[in-house]
Amino acid sequence: MNIKILGTGCAKCQALEKKVRNIVESQAIEAEITKVTDLKQIMSYGIMMTPGLVINEKVVSFGSIPSENQIIEWIKGNS
Repeated sequence: MNIKILGTGCAKCQALEKKVRNIVESQAIEAEITKVTDLKQIMSYGIMMTPGLVINEKVVSFGSIPSENQIIEWIKGNS
């Protein structure tokens, strides 16, 4: 599984990355987590606000920090 956090480094982006890493570790999910900070790459996903969450190249969230349960649902639905 490939998970990408899209964001330039703002507090929300950092919080989302930390939350996703904690979930992956606590749930023993095998995933590669990548932080994408390049604005051109972020825009290529068609999002207008960060942070963005991409699972297996599918944008599942942007502009907010989803709940832990929602993130787990998306991960399990894309595994």
